[in-house]
Amino acid sequence: MLLKAKHHFLIYPFFRFYAGWIIRRHFGKVELQNEFCDRNLPVLLLANHFSWWDGFFAMYLNVSILKRKFHFMMLEEQLKKFSFFNKAGGYSVRKKSRSVIESIDYTAEILRSQQNMVLLFPQGKIESVYTESIKFEAGIERILGKVKNEVQIVFMVNLIDYFSNRKPGLYIYISEFQKTNFELKTIQEAYNVFYNRCIAENNLKSET
Repeated sequence: MLLKAKHHFLIYPFFRFYAGWIIRRHFGKVELQNEFCDRNLPVLLLANHFSWWDGFFAMYLNVSILKRKFHFMMLEEQLKKFSFFNKAGGYSVRKKSRSVIESIDYTAEILRSQQNMVLLFPQGKIESVYTESIKFEAGIERILGKVKNEVQIVFMVNLIDYFSNRKPGLYIYISEFQKTNFELKTIQEAYNVFYNRCIAENNLKSET
């Protein structure tokens, strides 16, 4: 059974606060390269997934830039284990089951409101930050096929580097997907072009 997102009156504000606090504590610097023009539409945020930090990075971005009601899809077994996240905007998906359709429909329902955003990790699993390209799962295309209203699709790339510092720096890059073709291949190719551009830009920082 689908576990729908909740926004507990104490837990959700705490999660918003905690995301910023823990990032400031553990990272020496945070750089945010913003290519987002807010058009007062619901936001589908697609981000690379390389660590347990990733949800906190997205919440930090939401509080700083997007300013929407935060929702994120999470594996059912993990959401049951960490029920705190269900009360901070997390909802469930069970892979390789018929209930996936229910999760897709629920995501599309969330994206009908301009006050909402949904975070998805399109590769569906944690991969190394050094991977050369990201392969999307089919769910993205199915979700967008269900959404009949306009949605802003925002790409997010998170990178971490120490360079010559004791604490790592967090480098967040965001850009809006501008095309109207929502085929999986088109979105995946556009994301990977942006992803590799971000890596190239970040590598230049080591030379300065």
